[in-house]
Amino acid sequence: MISTTQHTSLADYYFDFLKNLNSASKLDLISKLSQSLKEQESIPQSSLESLFGAYKSDESAEEIIANIRDSRVFNRNNK
Repeated sequence: MISTTQHTSLADYYFDFLKNLNSASKLDLISKLSQSLKEQESIPQSSLESLFGAYKSDESAEEIIANIRDSRVFNRNNK
């Protein structure tokens, strides 16, 4: 979690960087930032649990592991 002082210093950093923009650019930036906040609120948060069971295969876990190990390619040149 980011502390308040880090938020402040980050905001100050960006403000110092952007303070020389003209008024139209600043208003455009404000609009885009506002829109990004609205979009962020509407995106549903998916949980990691929703991914469990997503992979389906007729192979057993042992067969899948064996296939992965057999397909490994080592190309190190020992000199």
